[in-house]
Amino acid sequence: MLASAVAVAVAVTTRGGAMRRRLVGAVAGLLVLFVGSLAFNAASGHSRWPGPLDFVRVHPWLVLLFLIPLALVPLLQQPRGERTPRPTTPATYRLPPRNTHFTGRDATLRELRRRLTSAGDGAIQVVHGLGGVGKTQLAVEYAYRHLPKYRFVGFIDAEDPDLMASQFTSLARELELVEVGSDQVVPRVYGKLRDRRPWLIIFDNGEKPGTLVRALPSGDLASNGHVVVTTRMSGWSSRAGVVDLEVFTRQESVELLVRRVPGTTAETADRIAEQLGDLPLALEQAAGYMSYNQTAPGEYLALLTSRLEEMIARGELTDRPTVVVATLWRLSVRRLEREQPEAVRLLELCAMLAPEPIPLSLFGGPDPLITAAADPLAWDTTVGALAGLGLARRDGSSLVLHRLVQAAIRAAMPDDGPANARVRLCGALLAAVPHDIHGDPDARPRWHGLLPHVLAVTKDDPPAECAAQTAVLLRLAAEFLVQIGDHGVALPLCERALALDEALGGRDAEIGFDLIVLAQIHRDLGAPRTARPLVERALRLHESCLPAESPAIATDLATLARTLCLLGEHEAALPLAERALHIDEAAYGPDNPYVSFDLIALATVHLDLGDTAKAEPLISRALRIREALYVPDHLYIGYALLLKAQALHTLDDPSAVDLASRGAQILRTRLGATHPKTEDALTLVDRLKR
Repeated sequence: MLASAVAVAVAVTTRGGAMRRRLVGAVAGLLVLFVGSLAFNAASGHSRWPGPLDFVRVHPWLVLLFLIPLALVPLLQQPRGERTPRPTTPATYRLPPRNTHFTGRDATLRELRRRLTSAGDGAIQVVHGLGGVGKTQLAVEYAYRHLPKYRFVGFIDAEDPDLMASQFTSLARELELVEVGSDQVVPRVYGKLRDRRPWLIIFDNGEKPGTLVRALPSGDLASNGHVVVTTRMSGWSSRAGVVDLEVFTRQESVELLVRRVPGTTAETADRIAEQLGDLPLALEQAAGYMSYNQTAPGEYLALLTSRLEEMIARGELTDRPTVVVATLWRLSVRRLEREQPEAVRLLELCAMLAPEPIPLSLFGGPDPLITAAADPLAWDTTVGALAGLGLARRDGSSLVLHRLVQAAIRAAMPDDGPANARVRLCGALLAAVPHDIHGDPDARPRWHGLLPHVLAVTKDDPPAECAAQTAVLLRLAAEFLVQIGDHGVALPLCERALALDEALGGRDAEIGFDLIVLAQIHRDLGAPRTARPLVERALRLHESCLPAESPAIATDLATLARTLCLLGEHEAALPLAERALHIDEAAYGPDNPYVSFDLIALATVHLDLGDTAKAEPLISRALRIREALYVPDHLYIGYALLLKAQALHTLDDPSAVDLASRGAQILRTRLGATHPKTEDALTLVDRLKR
């Protein structure tokens, strides 16, 4: 009997399962009771007490009634949640292989799980983002991470709504549904999935909610499982929860490249990621290119920097060999060409600008770059078409494009497309940027927003049609950079402007303006001997082609006066500074910002001549003009404060330290603590305190 019971236990265990293991426990319990009874009975043969088997023979039914509930105890003790066993491996339908190189996204995956399992957020969640940002990879990774929690996982390619019906028909056969009509296949599939709940269905690359409405579960059917939709399209917030997926963080980008490409340093990976805008698909493509071609990371970075439009078409992904960044948005652009051709023109213009917020006002005005910009409704739908298809993002009154979207659009433009776009953009930018950089109090914030686009449009040799406009843009950009203290970037821009104007010929006045800005840069960089011939040539050119009382000549005179002071020729500088002040006061009035520059120039000459009593009132007047026109922390105010502090220190005025401290703080804020002008200001403060 014992051997038979053991054989039964072994057979049950071999078949596996939690229920079988509990039955084995019950049988084992009965065996223990039986063997114990035999042992006790044998031992009791030497005792005056009757053995247990004697009691069993006399009262068999009573013993049986006692043993039955005892044997059922293991069954009754099982946890409630384990009474309905689930298969350890769920069934799947067309689920892509897991990406073994999947990187980061932990927080987003946790948030997606929280939303799907939260009754308040619903069972349908949409992962929305730019093409190539990794929406599909995220959805697939979610499926694999939570595979044990589902009994069925399906993957539907939703890019073409017409093909979804055939996929549901195939899914119906997978679920052993036969002879189901096309009009009933979707609800029948979800009905069948009730037997396999909870389930997960991923709709990959879906379009607008209206195109998927017949394929999504509704009512009671939706409560049996979870749905994840990946899409580039906007407009889902009223139908489902939306998880916006952004590009990688820089840390995630560096982690992927360092892990995938042996020998990649964190510094090189950082620079590659910068060029690729941290787009996950582009980073995977880059890793594939370097691995296949055995290209050193530094060499790949050089290729990216010089030939980005070509490089985004090279490199394969192991699991998606036909997918490259260059063609990622091609279908969306073709759709725009059919439905919103003006949006394609806008996209091509934006592709030539910087990957920074693009002011939408750039395309309007009296002579709009885009015809639709003349009609507010047409313009809104044109801009909205780019945002709706995930090609751009609206940010208030600006439009933002990813740098690789721009590169892909540039690569697909006809041969004359980039040149034509640059000609149109040069005119629009020249009309948009402030020309009076020193006198316009609002010039600085407007220039900050437009400077990246000016630099992008003017970075290469210009088409002949816009060479003159390009020269002016380059000089104005250099002038703005001088104002904010970035002389190193300003210098090559101004040199290019001068070269363009000289090559064009017949532009003496423009050449003179270029020379003055170039002279100011060299003077501020501590090279007054280089600056002097430049400003003297500018003065000669302007005196030959402009009226004698032109404010441009006043600028030349003031610049030459300050340059001569640096060279120690103070006596020669004095009449030049006085004449500059006279011209600008007559042209602009006494309280103009250009008058303040002349006052500072004249005060500097007097200070160098040791006549502080004459210099101090000139500086104070200049400071009052600037404080009335500029924001309190403007660099021009900081410079005037520092100059006045020097004058007051010479006059033994104790307020000099406070003025110098305030001026130094302005320079620290605007230029940074390590800028040479800031360091000089801090040195002055320390000297005045002693």
